[in-house]
Amino acid sequence: MDARQAAEAVARASYGRLVAYLSARSRDVAAAEDALGDALRAALETWPASGVPEKPEAWLLTAARRKLVDNSRHESVRESAADTLRLIGEEPATSSCAIPDRRLELMFVCAHSSIDPSARTPLILQTVLGLDAARIASAFLVPPKTMSQRLVRAKAKIRDAGIPFEVPERGGFAAGVEAVLEAIYAAFGAGWDDIAGADPRNACLLDEAMWLARLVVQLLPSEPEAKGLLALLLHCEARRPARRTRDGRFVPLSEQDPKLWSRSMIGEAEQLLAGAVAAKRIGRFQLEAAIQSAHAERVHGGKVNWEAIVQLYDGLTTIAPSIGALLGLAASIAERGDAERALSLIEDISPSSIAAHQPYWALRAHLLRRMGCADEAGLAYQRAIGLTEDLAVREFLLSQLASVRTAHEP
Repeated sequence: MDARQAAEAVARASYGRLVAYLSARSRDVAAAEDALGDALRAALETWPASGVPEKPEAWLLTAARRKLVDNSRHESVRESAADTLRLIGEEPATSSCAIPDRRLELMFVCAHSSIDPSARTPLILQTVLGLDAARIASAFLVPPKTMSQRLVRAKAKIRDAGIPFEVPERGGFAAGVEAVLEAIYAAFGAGWDDIAGADPRNACLLDEAMWLARLVVQLLPSEPEAKGLLALLLHCEARRPARRTRDGRFVPLSEQDPKLWSRSMIGEAEQLLAGAVAAKRIGRFQLEAAIQSAHAERVHGGKVNWEAIVQLYDGLTTIAPSIGALLGLAASIAERGDAERALSLIEDISPSSIAAHQPYWALRAHLLRRMGCADEAGLAYQRAIGLTEDLAVREFLLSQLASVRTAHEP
């Protein structure tokens, strides 16, 4: 591995931990990110000549801390400059000199009640998991400039308000838990959507999200939604080997071979879900995990209970309404045998909300095909194909479109 590859590797593996540690000590997230960025640039300049250090993460931490110290000295007019210098200058208080992991504390800082709700999840995605503003903006369907401004304002708020870097006591946990869990789920989704590996930066997102979900469960064992989220991620991850054939073709859930699913992950997910439900505080992630649990019955040779899935989606659309939940409800109603009702359900969605929403058009095409409306199904397939970035999914949809055309040729 050359110097550039080594720097990129340590950045991917340690970015969130280093930002969290530096932010907790400097009390300035933006300054910590800038200092780490300078450290990474310094590594790219010096490592090719001097060689990759034995402990590259520690090297980056030292370089970033020095940068923060220099910057704080230049800002000596600030009343907090002396305290900031002292905090930054202290070595990690561990006998092994390991870098303490403060990512969870940083996540709760980002989800603090004083932070604009629209910025909380994007802020966690950027600071803890290293996603850039443009990618986050795309995920939240806002212009990159708008997202960048939100993130800058949020980081300034953290600094100026002096928000403490700590996991709140049980009574104050509820205010931030939703944003924290949502951010973990969004990170997992980014890696899951890129399962084919088109973007190498996403390779570690699944592991990062799973690690963070486990950490939240470990630190907050009585929080049912944390268990629900981890159960949901495990159910999804259990099916990863079945999502693509050996030659890379996309396989929809209904056609996947359950023998390829991980029984150990499914078993762990079921235990977590049972523990969450026992708390009798139902939430979004528990319902989503329960839906995946119903699909997982196939691994034991059972059939999918579509009536149960419809009821679970009904609950989900009630407590956490979203386009995704509504599409899931419609798809399950169709599988239960009523494609016309399913189609009428999704036709009530605002046109502006689904204009560029690929799953809507793919489901619409599927429903119209089941109803025998070949021409309309073909148009919907074309729309879905045009909105699909995953090449394997595009090839699958093209095959569905070809099948519709072939079946209705004179």
